[in-house]
Amino acid sequence: MSDSTRKYQPATTVTHAGRADKTVQGPVNPGVIRASTQLFPDTRALHAAAGSRKSYGRYGTETHAALEQVLCELEGMESCLLTPSGLSAVTTTLLGLLQPGDHLLMPDSVYDPTRNCCENLLKPLGIVTTYYRPTMGADIESLILPTTKVIFVESPGSHTFEVQDIPAIAEVAHERGVLVVSDSTWATPIGWHATELGVDVSLHAATKYIGGHSDVMLGAILGSGETFKQIRRVHTLLGIAVSADEASLALRGLRTLTTRMAAHAQAGLVVARWLKNQPEVAEVLYPPLPGSPGHDLWKRDFNPQFAASLMGVVFKPGVSHEAVEALVDSVRLFGIGYSWGGYESLILASRPARTRTVTAADWSSAMARIHVGLESVDDLMADLEVGFQALRQHD
Repeated sequence: MSDSTRKYQPATTVTHAGRADKTVQGPVNPGVIRASTQLFPDTRALHAAAGSRKSYGRYGTETHAALEQVLCELEGMESCLLTPSGLSAVTTTLLGLLQPGDHLLMPDSVYDPTRNCCENLLKPLGIVTTYYRPTMGADIESLILPTTKVIFVESPGSHTFEVQDIPAIAEVAHERGVLVVSDSTWATPIGWHATELGVDVSLHAATKYIGGHSDVMLGAILGSGETFKQIRRVHTLLGIAVSADEASLALRGLRTLTTRMAAHAQAGLVVARWLKNQPEVAEVLYPPLPGSPGHDLWKRDFNPQFAASLMGVVFKPGVSHEAVEALVDSVRLFGIGYSWGGYESLILASRPARTRTVTAADWSSAMARIHVGLESVDDLMADLEVGFQALRQHD
């Protein structure tokens, strides 16, 4: 197999893809090219470039193109669009694929802002959303209507980490002419092969693991063919643009994605095992952990080498929500903040039942969400022990 056709491993791809012509002397990475106006030698050249990246800065520069190229190679998709956030990647995609009167199937475990989009943006436009139990698998066929155009998946689910049987969902979806759109942020572009699982459009909050340093707001939409053209049209109509600085920071973060994710995977499993052994913990919701809900599906569909380190903790009856907040407030190495996927550890008290419509009754216990960063795991567990002492003293 020649170098031009060889499929490289992720570590090689994140290192070499999207770089300048290596036959020419120059920098390893493309520079940060900021541009609004593009100049042309004559009117003919201006008209020839209309609507393309060469015509106007809103369509991006070589900096954006480099990041998009790396993401496409990692995902096995033809095309990539960048957006200013993960949420804007979701809204742009759904607006591109759905029309008034269409029906959308959305997992009940979906990221809360995505649910807000369905209720407060799509619903007024006449687009109907049905929320489904994320563990349905092929049984989701019973919910598909003649007007169903998209099945949205998010695996694992937000806060409750259900692993969906995406190949089974995709099989029945495609038999009925329905597209499968995935929020792939937890998986990352290297944690699974979305296209092989049957995903048609893969979305990322590049703010998280792709950027990796908690200093970027960015989303990515990846897809192929006519489906992607529909999304690109809306992306253009909405005038969505991303700064070259954000794209450059994300590209720099992406270069170390495999190294960081391997470390996250190793540390996440150690902390998850420690949490499972705490007497106040009923269950650790971390699919890479043997015995955790969804572990078998996760093992089948995901790359264990690059597992994310975001997990949920369900506490036993008798542990109050206030006691969990005392734990959160007592730790020092785990920051209290939204988002995840950076190099730092984070923790939040979690109450997912507040926004669920199908599975609310399943999540009445006190819970926490934890992101394990790149600190020493020994230090992290010692910090958590301080938090558990505060929880025990509270109750």
